[in-house]
Amino acid sequence: MSELLDELDAWLDENWNPDLTVAEWWQRLGTSGWAAPSLPSNAYGKGVSRNDAIAVGQRIVAKGAVPAPGGLGMLLAAPTIAVHGTQEQIDQYVLPIVTGQHAWCQLFSEPGAGSDLAGLGARAVKDGEEWIVNGQKVWTSGGHIADMGMLIARTDADVPKHQGITWFAMDMHQGDAVDVRPLREMTGRALFNEVFLSEARVADDAIIGGTNNGWAVANTTLMFERSGLGAGGHSAAASCNAGSISGDLPKRVGDFARPVGPSGGSSGGGAMAAGMEQLLVAMAKQNGLIADASFRQDLMKLHTLHEVGRMLTLRVKAEKAAGRDIPAAPNVGKLSMSEIMRTSRDLALRVAGANGMLHPYNAEQRAINEGAGVPATNPYITELALFAQGPPIYGGTDQVQRNILGERVLGLPKEPNNDRTMSWAELPKNG
Repeated sequence: MSELLDELDAWLDENWNPDLTVAEWWQRLGTSGWAAPSLPSNAYGKGVSRNDAIAVGQRIVAKGAVPAPGGLGMLLAAPTIAVHGTQEQIDQYVLPIVTGQHAWCQLFSEPGAGSDLAGLGARAVKDGEEWIVNGQKVWTSGGHIADMGMLIARTDADVPKHQGITWFAMDMHQGDAVDVRPLREMTGRALFNEVFLSEARVADDAIIGGTNNGWAVANTTLMFERSGLGAGGHSAAASCNAGSISGDLPKRVGDFARPVGPSGGSSGGGAMAAGMEQLLVAMAKQNGLIADASFRQDLMKLHTLHEVGRMLTLRVKAEKAAGRDIPAAPNVGKLSMSEIMRTSRDLALRVAGANGMLHPYNAEQRAINEGAGVPATNPYITELALFAQGPPIYGGTDQVQRNILGERVLGLPKEPNNDRTMSWAELPKNG
């Protein structure tokens, strides 16, 4: 590890320049392998462990530089294509991800196929060297700023549902053929979207992993998603956005650099966890709740959950170094993250008291709250409380994670059904 970080330090001393544009800096970072070091060397990475990659991201921030582009391209698309794509596809799709040129979204979930992802109904029909896609996707994070989409669509309706799905790398810039509509959340934000595909087109050579083999490819994507969302799985992310739509690429990169020091150093999962715990302690000291022994006990429960998640990450690293694996570790991590969110929500609302009902949806409402004596930190609490219902759902619900653990790890029997033998066209559909 020390040798890796020493190599990174030397590279940063030679290459970091705050007067570069964001695009120019990410081009240097991405082509050097430091943007996504956990990717293999043939996919613009360095082949290091996930834990070492997190340390690299944190070190870049600690040195005062802007870290690699974030988003679903880095988290999901690049590692999936590195596993299942050809070298030509890696060069075509992964390079623009690690250099921040393209932002990606995930076109998986549908209104009638959420937890039952394999029941999706979006259809792709071959037309010469292209496929024509029709259907609807929902809960598409970042769809409004995405250049590319990870699309899974049904390419054969006459085989069992898991066998007739294909994974495509789809261009989102197709005018009315790709209609992205933001979904306003109760937090006031619109991170998610619904996407309507009407005669959208995707090239035949944009299929990743082979026609009708999309379920296996999608499961790889979901594995990376659960690993990334799991407790202890976060790395440093840039404050500027990747892709052509966000408008950050031509800007001066130094304007996005965080100050070096205790308040501006790393932003990995441990740092974010510590930040929330510190905020809760500070607020509890201010209103006297810190004297409550039961509150302090619950605060230690939250700290313990964070530590267990961090140790799971370290254990996975050690097992992989020994040539072994921990079955369903990403699923355990995802469940752990859900529990952390619920515990954080409950503790935060306990600290906020009645102020936890006052969430400002704009600057004017924030000013009114502060004028009435509501602490300036209160919006962090209320947004956390409103958002906490999401993580146990996205990336695979908690119930799905438990099913996977029960069936694939513990060997418990599946519920009886015909979805492995009956064709998708013959299966009953949701109303």
